[in-house]
This record gives sequence, C-alpha cells and structure tokens, in this order.
Amino acid sequence: MKLNKLSLRTRIFFSMILLILGASILIGVLSVHQYKEEAEEYHTDRLLRKQDQIRAEIAYVLSATTWPIETYNLPFIFKANEDIYRISNVHKIPIKIYDLQGNLIVKSDDGFVKDTSDTFIANETLENLANTPGKRWVEHTSIDGVQYQQSYTYINDNQFKPLAILSLRYVENDEFITRELDEFLRRLAEGYLFMFLVAIGLSYILSRYITKSLKTISDQMVKTRLDKRNQRININDPSEEITNLVEAYNNMIDELETSAAKLAQGEREQAWREMAKQVAHEIKNPLTPMRLTVQSFQHRFDPADPDIRKKVNEYSNTLIQQIDVMSAIAETFSNFAKMPAQQTETLNVPYVVKLALDIFNEQFITFYTEKEEIIAKFDRTQLIRVVTNLVKNAIQATQDVENPQIRVEVKNDKERVCILVIDNGMGISDENAPLIFQPKFTTKTSGMGLGLAMVKSIVESCDGSVTFTSRTGTGTVFKVSLPLAD
Repeated sequence: MKLNKLSLRTRIFFSMILLILGASILIGVLSVHQYKEEAEEYHTDRLLRKQDQIRAEIAYVLSATTWPIETYNLPFIFKANEDIYRISNVHKIPIKIYDLQGNLIVKSDDGFVKDTSDTFIANETLENLANTPGKRWVEHTSIDGVQYQQSYTYINDNQFKPLAILSLRYVENDEFITRELDEFLRRLAEGYLFMFLVAIGLSYILSRYITKSLKTISDQMVKTRLDKRNQRININDPSEEITNLVEAYNNMIDELETSAAKLAQGEREQAWREMAKQVAHEIKNPLTPMRLTVQSFQHRFDPADPDIRKKVNEYSNTLIQQIDVMSAIAETFSNFAKMPAQQTETLNVPYVVKLALDIFNEQFITFYTEKEEIIAKFDRTQLIRVVTNLVKNAIQATQDVENPQIRVEVKNDKERVCILVIDNGMGISDENAPLIFQPKFTTKTSGMGLGLAMVKSIVESCDGSVTFTSRTGTGTVFKVSLPLAD
C-alpha cells in the first residue's frame, strides 16, 4: 500500500504510533549506551584506585628494605618477605613488574619468571606510557572472551626517579551492572508498553477528532452536484483552518447555485429557441405546397369545367395530406415534450412487446422470447412507444437492403429483462454513433430526429438503460435493459 494512498486520519494515527515507538527505542538504545559508558568508567576508576593503593604499598616496601634500591634487586626485595604475594592477595589482583625496557622481572603468581607469557611490554605501550600526562596508561584486552583492563604506571625510587613499570590486570566483571541494566530495561519496556497502549487509544481518538471536520467537508463535497440544490456545511466549534475551509466551500456553493441557475435559464432559452426554429421549419415544409395548391386552384377554377369535381377532390386530397403531415409534426413534438408516466404497473414484457409488434405488417419482422412470462414494472403505453420507435427506426434502416430482416428478442438477464431489436440495415457510422440519442439528430431526409431521444428519456426515467452496437453495412442491435419486478 502506497503512503500517498492512505487517508489523512490513518497517516496521523500511524505517525503518532511510530513517534512513540521510535522514542521508546531511542531511549532504550541511549540507556544501554549510557550504562556501558558508566560501567567502563567504573572499572577504570576502580583499577586506578587499586593502582594508587598498590603503588603506595610498594613504596612502603621499598622504603623498609635493606637492599639497594635498583631495578635488578626488585625480585629479591619482593621475594624476601613475599610482599608481592601479600599485596596481590589483599587487593585480589595479579601484579607484574617490568623493567624500564619492558621486560618482566617479577609477578605475583610466581616470584621469578618461569614462562614466556607476558614477558615484555610492547614498544607502542611503552611510548604511550611515557607520553601520557600523569604517566598512566590503560589498555582494554580480551582473552578467551573475557574482557580485561591492563594498566601501566611507573614505580619510583626514593628520588622520584622511574625504577620499574607496574602492570595490573583487572577483570571487568559486569554481572552486577548487567543485572541492573536488565532490570532497568524490563521496567522501561513495561512502562513503554503501557504508554504504547495508551498512545494507540489517544492517537485513534485524536486522529478521529482532527479529521472529523475534514471528513464532513469531504463527504459533502462528494455529494456536490450541478443538477441539484447542494447543502451548506455547518460544523460546531471548528478550528480557524476548518472555519476558513467551510466558508470557502459555502461561498463556492452559493456561487455554484447562482451560476447553475443562470446556466439552466440560458439552456432553457436556447432549447426553446432551437425548438421554435425546428417547429417553424417543419411547419413551413407542408405550408408551401398547400399555398401553391390553393393558388393553382384559385387561378384554374372553372365552374363550367366538366372535370371540376375531380379537380376539387385532387386539391382537397392534397390539402388533407399536408394537414396530416402538420398534425404528425405537432403530435411528435407533443410526445417528445411529454414526460414519461411516473406510475408503473406490473407487466408481462414478452406479451406487451408482441402486442406492440402487431401493428406492423412487414413480413420480415420476427419475434423471439426465452420465456413466455417475464415480469417487470413499467408503463404499458410507454413500453409500446419504446418498442414501436425502435422497430420503426429498424425498418427505415433496412429500406435499401435487398433482403431486410428485423428480429425482436426478449431475454431474462439476471435481475433485468432485455429487449433486443436487431436489423441487417446499413448500420451506424463511427462519426454518427455519439450523436444517435441527441434530439433533432437524424440521418434521414424526413423526420425530426426525436424518436431515439424519446426512447432514451423514457427508459432512463425508470432506472433502465438503452445501448446499441453497430457495424456499417452489416446491421445494428439496440438493447433496452429494464429492472425486473421485485
């Protein structure tokens, strides 16, 4: 899941949780680091204190000896009264003494050198000891996984001149500190676990509180439509930012309603102008031949003409035919303007469709239904109008076809009933396909292009749909889908 796809509330929630979790991990890491530093300082300070105490005792031994205080006499001095063993046992730490060149001369676990382990000090260590302020040097070593601190310092004679080098090896026993650290981390984990659970609850509440107003605005904006009245947003005690956002939205709604009203008014006026032009154009078409017929009759009228009755009948038939055309025009516009009936009835769709087809005399129209009874709720008259308009359209599309065929089918498609009108006419071009349901659009030399627009209006008003598929030169299939009765 991408982060930018998450909702603002989810982002705030996870951000607060991650902040608490990150803080707890950071404090734990810092605590462990601090404990380690304190443990190292503790061991170093303890080692240096032991070093000072042992140097003081060694100075006392040197002051009380009768041997000449020289480096080569040190093994004999410390062996005489076994002082080095006593000092090592008292302080519980092994002691080694090297000459100034770094060669081992005496150690607490053996009065004289008998092995080759730690028999000399590395030159680098000697340089560090000589150059370190205070003449003390501590190294960290590890033997068989055990951590040690190795300290080096000078043993001075009674003239404060370096006589030898004292080395102490101190084992870093962190058992006590480790126990304290484990106990501290356990308590810290328990505390942060409790805080983490509390943080989850608080984060959830805060994220909902922060985004509640934004969700209200978002939901209202989703419902915003140009074709209906939109509700203003009212939020109690919003923050300053939310107040500005709500005011901006409400102002936009007011401006949108004003613009929509102006647009609707303009569209209505434009529609009436276009309709008036279309009506005037369609009425002028039959008026012209009517005028010419009357004028011709007026100039050629002769009461003495033996064929006067025949000519009057011809003139009358011409006028009646044009009057019928005008009546058809008026009826077509009236039907298009009339809204589909809102009251529905339970219909057996195959029966009503078959009834609508009975008015056609064309032998090439066939009918097929999957079931004899498919029940839907629709207006009977409107359904007949839909079927007859589609079939008329199919008949006109097959006028120039050598062997015309029109097939009307009724099928049950899950929770809907489908009416298919299939023809093998010239088809609909890709250029005309997007315009096929628009009022006044027609590819015929006659007609007003209102039939398919009326079909679409009737079907969609009852939660239905009308679609088509077509191939130029092959034919067209119109599909009307209506919901079944509950």
